[in-house]
Amino acid sequence: MAPPPTLPDATAWEAVTRRDAAWDGKFVYAVTSTGIFCRPSCPSRRARRDRVRFYATPAEARAAGFRACKRCKPEQASVVSAAAQAVAKARALLDAAGGAPVSLAELSAATGLSAWHLQRTFKKLTGLSPREYAEARRAERLREALRVEPSVSRATYETGFGSSSRLYERAHLLLGMTPGAYRKGGAGMEIRYTIVGSPLGRLLVGVTARGVAAVLLGEDDRLLVAELEEKFPNAARERVDDGAEEWLGGLVKEVARRIERPGSPGGAPLPLDLVGTAFQWRVWQALLEIPAGETVSYQELAARLGMPTSTRAVASAVAANRAAVLVPCHRVVRSDGSLGGYRWGLPRKRALLEQERATS
Repeated sequence: MAPPPTLPDATAWEAVTRRDAAWDGKFVYAVTSTGIFCRPSCPSRRARRDRVRFYATPAEARAAGFRACKRCKPEQASVVSAAAQAVAKARALLDAAGGAPVSLAELSAATGLSAWHLQRTFKKLTGLSPREYAEARRAERLREALRVEPSVSRATYETGFGSSSRLYERAHLLLGMTPGAYRKGGAGMEIRYTIVGSPLGRLLVGVTARGVAAVLLGEDDRLLVAELEEKFPNAARERVDDGAEEWLGGLVKEVARRIERPGSPGGAPLPLDLVGTAFQWRVWQALLEIPAGETVSYQELAARLGMPTSTRAVASAVAANRAAVLVPCHRVVRSDGSLGGYRWGLPRKRALLEQERATS
């Protein structure tokens, strides 16, 4: 059975990724590979997204053939703190507003918490400020509307944007592409890329008209192209010979410089055109603030974001980065100092860190 219309899959999955206790009791998720269903805050190891199904109630999950998790006990009533109840009420108000502005003072008056306490608690429990949460929910509504409405203008009206021009001004932040391209599944988005050699193997740099969209490392050009296709299945992708285009060539040279001499000062600033959720962008921004030559643990990074109990969600956002070196996810290690994971291979992570320490 599909989740209720008011709870898009993207919203439910983000709640599961963050292990967000504020959603406990509002839905459960089931894992097809284990046959078990859980509450959103379950501390069990995260399942792959393609194996997860969402249900409005435990009864629906059982009817679909799943059994209850013995660890999080999703059929038992949740014990929700007063602060969590206040945050849940604030979220409900923001959801009901449908994108219309709701001030922090209004939320404070409705929940009975001071504005400072509400802001702090809201961010601790959800990973976002009330304003960021409202923006993320509006983006979710826009994405849903673009999928089902007959036109962009209708989707614009349904999600509360005053005009199409206002929507297009913010489309890059909300969607990562134009509304028309998103509605077509990314069709119309143009990515030009070059593959060159580097000290860390073959290097693919993909760009849009706005900036760098992907930096991928590997040993086989065909596998790098396949990875780019997986990330942007409906975009127009064009391979450009190294040096044949000034804009792309300049970006490739700067990326290559940073790989050859990671942590070295200087170089031109690089525009990024990365698509991610509001939560992922918060994590990526925190990665950019880690100085070259230094490392932090996943737990430390979560604490810096004000989310000390959401280490796994932060780690998932780190792993979602697809701009190697530019967004320095290689600077995050395990709490015992070991390297942990790296999507482009631990030898590359080790080499980057050693070179950064030597340069610093």
